[in-house]
Order: sequence, then C-alpha cells, then structure tokens
Amino acid sequence: MILPAVVDLYVGNADWLVFAISASLIGGLAIGVATATQGVRPPVSARFGFLLVNILWITTAAAGAVPLYLASFELSLTDAVFESVSALTTTGSTVISGLDSLPPGLLLWRSVLQWIGGVGVIALGLFVLPFLRVGGVSYLRIESSDIGDRPIARLSSFMATLVAAYTLLTFACAVAYKIAGMTGFDAMNHAMTTLATGGFSTHDASLGHYSETPAVLWVGTFFMFVAALPFSILILLALRGRVDPLGDPQIKVFAGYCAAFVLMVAVYWRLTADVPLGTALTHSAFNFVSIITTTGYASGDYSAWGPFVVACAFVATFLGGCSGSTSGGVKAYRFNIMFELLASGLCRLIYPSSVETVRYAHRTVDREMQRAVVLFIAVFLLLLCTFTLLLSLAQVDFVTALTGALTALTNVGPGLGEVIGPAGNFAPLSDAAKWILVAAMLLGRLEILAVLVLLSPVFWRE
Repeated sequence: MILPAVVDLYVGNADWLVFAISASLIGGLAIGVATATQGVRPPVSARFGFLLVNILWITTAAAGAVPLYLASFELSLTDAVFESVSALTTTGSTVISGLDSLPPGLLLWRSVLQWIGGVGVIALGLFVLPFLRVGGVSYLRIESSDIGDRPIARLSSFMATLVAAYTLLTFACAVAYKIAGMTGFDAMNHAMTTLATGGFSTHDASLGHYSETPAVLWVGTFFMFVAALPFSILILLALRGRVDPLGDPQIKVFAGYCAAFVLMVAVYWRLTADVPLGTALTHSAFNFVSIITTTGYASGDYSAWGPFVVACAFVATFLGGCSGSTSGGVKAYRFNIMFELLASGLCRLIYPSSVETVRYAHRTVDREMQRAVVLFIAVFLLLLCTFTLLLSLAQVDFVTALTGALTALTNVGPGLGEVIGPAGNFAPLSDAAKWILVAAMLLGRLEILAVLVLLSPVFWRE
C-alpha cells in the first residue's frame, strides 16, 4: 500500500493519506497477530492446510478492499470487496467506471493486487494444492516439471527463483509495451495485469484504447500466452536451456486450441465483415488468447462480430491455460486426461476384457488423478448451474447470469450480453448478485474442491 501512497503523494492526490492509513492499520494488525502467535507451531496437516489457504485468500482480499473502500472514489463496501476479490483471484471483472480519470494510486493498487494474486496463484498450483492433494497433486508427479526435474532442489530457493522470473517477465513486458507505444504508467500497470492474466486496465475501453496500435496488441498476446505456460517449465528453459519440457502434452493442447480459435474467428470475421485479414488476425489473436488464458482484456466489442464469434467466446471461456501458471479455467491437462479417459472407455466398449491404461507424457495416470479430474469437472458443471440459478434469483437476466457465473468460476473477467460483455462492466448488478459472484470467484481460484471440503461435516470431526 506504500507504493500507491507514494504515487498519489507525488501527483498531489489526497488519497495518499488513505493508503498510508490503510498500510498502518493492516500492518499493525499483522504485527499484532504475529507477536501474539510467536512460537506457536500449527499442525502440518492437510486439514490445517485447507483452512489456512481459505483464510489467507479471504483475509488478503479483505485487506485489499480497505483502501478501495476508504478512497475518495467512494465505492460501497460490496463494490470494494468485489473489486479486491476480482483483483486477487486475477478474474478482472470490475465495477468501476471512469478509469481514465481515476487517481493514479488507485489504478496502481488494482494492478498491484492482481500482480500479487498472480504469483500467489502460481504458488498455489505448484506447492500448496499438490500438498493438499487437490487440483494438481498427482499431476505434479507425472508432469515434466516434477520435483526431481526442478532446477532448484530446496522449496524456498525455487520459490525465490519463481518470483524473480515472474518479476523479470513483468519488466520485460512493461518495456515491450512502452516500445510498442504505451505511456510508462500504462505500460507498468498493464504489464502487471498481463503477467497475472488478470486483465485490469487503466482505461474503460481496456486495450481497445490502443486498438489502432497493432504492436501493443501483439505484445499483449505474446505475454498472455507465456503467462499461461507452466512457470516451472519456463524456469527450466531459462536456467538449464532445456527445451524438452516444452513437449509437455498440456502445452500442445493449450497451443492447439488457441491457434484453432484464433484462426476460425479471424477467417469468419474476414469473410462476414470484409475486414482486412491482418486486422482480423490481430484482434482475433488478442481477444481469444485473452479469453482462453483467462486474462479478460478486450480490444473491442467482439460480441458484435457475429453469432459464431459469440459462441466461440462462450466455449473459450471454459478452457484456460496450463497447470502451474497464473491462468484459470478448466486447464489444458484436464482436457488431455479426459480425452484419454474417453478413448479408453470407448475401447473397452468394443473389447470389454481389455486392460486400458490412461497415459500422460508416457506415464500412467493413477486412479486418484483420474477420479480428481472427473470430480472437478462434474462439480464445476454443478456449480455453474447453481450459480446461474442464484444469479437469476437476484433478478439477473439469463445470458448475464450464465456467463457471469461461468466467467467468475473460470476467473476470466468479462461475460457476454449488454451488461457484463466486453463493452460493459459489473456495476449495474445488485449487491446480492455481486456477493454471489465473489463466492464464485474464490471457488474458481481455489480449484473448487479446496473450498467445498470446508463445508463437509467430516472436515470438522475430531
């Protein structure tokens, strides 16, 4: 909170005091808790881990909402919490209009929250959820970036290397944005939200503010794609020069459906609207890599490009990037394993006595991992229906309810329709609808099962 305080103080905005007071309050509370619990060692168990992960994300989101609530912009408590949760979960949905005239400290704070959330998501996927046997637990055993292949043996050293790589990529992205035509302030803010695949912008039009600058859009496309790759594999590539991990099946699946959607939409838009092929390819690549990587930037209202594009955007919202990245969504490795399960099941229908193994990267996927993938997708679809119904009860129209629930669970950002589409935002929704979406964003970010386990009576038994 000190960074935006310094920025606001430099430009003479009175909100610097809000950030200074918020920093003192949160810092004082944190020091008090640390002092009071000094020497207390909590149990290292899965049960404590589940509780800790949920508490950390909820309290960090609450802390992030403090300066948003106290700032001169006068957000309601609901809007401040929504904006903070959207930032930390790298969803990118916003309730704020007039971003172009917002104080720089507040714009920077939104970007910093997303950047912190991004590195938190990587740590969650690589270290925390595997320990809790949720999300990527068995997957980390079979992927090419497994513990035995990690470039740094000790966890603390690996985490430091991870943060360093994340920071260097952010600065590289900022420099590229600046060279492409952004102002320095815009470049730094958008670099943070690009690497976090978060999608917050300093402009109401998002990257549509630079729609006439193709270089900016291609820089964004490239770094969004990189941020959705497994960071452990990126570190192996940078430190050891190893290119073999890039053959990871999930990367092939991710790159494949990115290319397919970009080309389909570009060709469709070129043929139906007589748009120059270069323009169609630039905007198609930017917008659909943004959706698939769950970043949520938009270079324009792609929902006006035709019904086929709207359908593609809806389907792409499910997909997501790779495990161990800042991306959300269902993720590519689950699609890979689901396809293998389907192929195995069909084969057994023809040869009932055959013994079929599900493989990933030349290794057998154990029963636990198969169960985890099927369970996640089943619960995901169940929650999508549930949140759609809840939003409908909050007087939200069907398209907004369905795509709002979907974009919250996948942490994408914009939905479809006139209200929350790429040309709108979430401000018109009722407070009840916003709190429903807050719950959905947290569930989606914590891989759903890590939250639902707390609702099980078994969790609270002695």
